[in-house]
Amino acid sequence: MSWIVLIVSGVFESVWAIALDHIEGLGRPLPIVLFVVGLVASMAGLAFAMRDISAGTAYSIWVAIGASITVCYGMLTGAESFSWVKVLLLMGLIGCVIGLKLVS
Repeated sequence: MSWIVLIVSGVFESVWAIALDHIEGLGRPLPIVLFVVGLVASMAGLAFAMRDISAGTAYSIWVAIGASITVCYGMLTGAESFSWVKVLLLMGLIGCVIGLKLVS
Protein backbone atom coordinates (compact mmCIF):
# COMPACT_ATOMS: atom_id res chain seq x y z
CA MET A 1 0.00 0.00 0.00
CA SER A 2 2.84 2.42 0.82
CA TRP A 3 4.25 2.11 -2.69
CA ILE A 4 0.90 2.97 -4.28
CA VAL A 5 0.49 5.97 -1.97
CA LEU A 6 4.05 7.08 -2.81
CA ILE A 7 3.36 6.94 -6.54
CA VAL A 8 0.10 8.88 -6.17
CA SER A 9 1.81 11.48 -3.97
CA GLY A 10 4.50 11.84 -6.65
CA VAL A 11 1.73 12.63 -9.15
CA PHE A 12 0.35 15.22 -6.73
CA GLU A 13 3.82 16.77 -6.53
CA SER A 14 3.61 17.52 -10.23
CA VAL A 15 0.08 18.90 -9.75
CA TRP A 16 1.23 21.52 -7.26
CA ALA A 17 4.35 22.36 -9.30
CA ILE A 18 2.31 22.92 -12.46
CA ALA A 19 -0.35 24.88 -10.55
CA LEU A 20 2.36 27.07 -9.02
CA ASP A 21 3.45 28.01 -12.53
CA HIS A 22 -0.11 29.15 -13.33
CA ILE A 23 -0.86 31.18 -10.18
CA GLU A 24 0.34 34.48 -11.71
CA GLY A 25 0.50 36.72 -8.65
CA LEU A 26 -2.32 35.12 -6.63
CA GLY A 27 -4.91 36.51 -9.03
CA ARG A 28 -6.29 33.18 -10.21
CA PRO A 29 -8.20 31.15 -7.60
CA LEU A 30 -8.30 27.74 -9.37
CA PRO A 31 -4.51 27.35 -9.61
CA ILE A 32 -4.21 28.43 -5.97
CA VAL A 33 -6.70 25.77 -4.88
CA LEU A 34 -4.95 23.12 -7.03
CA PHE A 35 -1.61 24.18 -5.56
CA VAL A 36 -2.80 23.86 -1.95
CA VAL A 37 -4.65 20.58 -2.50
CA GLY A 38 -1.74 19.12 -4.48
CA LEU A 39 0.80 20.22 -1.88
CA VAL A 40 -1.13 18.83 1.07
CA ALA A 41 -1.93 15.54 -0.69
CA SER A 42 1.64 15.19 -1.88
CA MET A 43 3.24 15.81 1.51
CA ALA A 44 0.70 13.69 3.36
CA GLY A 45 1.23 10.80 0.94
CA LEU A 46 5.00 11.08 1.23
CA ALA A 47 4.77 11.10 5.03
CA PHE A 48 2.48 8.04 4.96
CA ALA A 49 4.78 6.14 2.61
CA MET A 50 7.82 6.93 4.73
CA ARG A 51 6.36 4.88 7.56
CA ASP A 52 7.28 1.73 5.58
CA ILE A 53 9.84 2.96 3.02
CA SER A 54 13.17 4.49 4.00
CA ALA A 55 13.36 8.27 3.74
CA GLY A 56 16.06 8.34 1.07
CA THR A 57 14.31 5.87 -1.20
CA ALA A 58 10.84 7.37 -0.71
CA TYR A 59 12.01 10.94 -1.25
CA SER A 60 14.05 10.18 -4.36
CA ILE A 61 11.21 8.23 -5.94
CA TRP A 62 8.70 10.96 -5.03
CA VAL A 63 10.90 13.65 -6.59
CA ALA A 64 11.59 11.60 -9.71
CA ILE A 65 7.92 10.92 -10.34
CA GLY A 66 6.95 14.56 -9.83
CA ALA A 67 9.82 15.93 -11.91
CA SER A 68 9.24 13.48 -14.76
CA ILE A 69 5.55 14.26 -15.02
CA THR A 70 6.17 18.01 -14.75
CA VAL A 71 8.77 17.97 -17.55
CA CYS A 72 6.56 15.78 -19.77
CA TYR A 73 3.61 18.12 -19.18
CA GLY A 74 5.78 21.09 -20.13
CA MET A 75 6.95 19.42 -23.33
CA LEU A 76 3.41 18.34 -24.27
CA THR A 77 1.96 21.83 -23.74
CA GLY A 78 4.84 23.58 -25.46
CA ALA A 79 5.89 25.44 -22.31
CA GLU A 80 9.20 23.60 -22.50
CA SER A 81 11.14 22.65 -25.59
CA PHE A 82 11.07 19.03 -26.69
CA SER A 83 14.27 17.13 -27.27
CA TRP A 84 15.13 13.48 -27.54
CA VAL A 85 17.96 14.03 -25.08
CA LYS A 86 15.40 15.11 -22.45
CA VAL A 87 13.28 12.06 -23.22
CA LEU A 88 16.29 9.76 -22.84
CA LEU A 89 17.32 11.41 -19.58
CA LEU A 90 13.78 11.08 -18.22
CA MET A 91 13.77 7.41 -19.21
CA GLY A 92 17.04 7.02 -17.31
CA LEU A 93 15.52 8.73 -14.28
CA ILE A 94 12.50 6.44 -14.41
CA GLY A 95 14.80 3.44 -14.82
CA CYS A 96 16.68 4.49 -11.69
CA VAL A 97 13.39 4.78 -9.79
CA ILE A 98 12.44 1.26 -10.86
CA GLY A 99 15.86 0.10 -9.73
CA LEU A 100 15.35 1.69 -6.31
CA LYS A 101 12.04 -0.10 -5.99
CA LEU A 102 13.58 -3.44 -6.94
CA VAL A 103 16.39 -3.21 -4.39
CA SER A 104 14.18 -1.91 -1.55
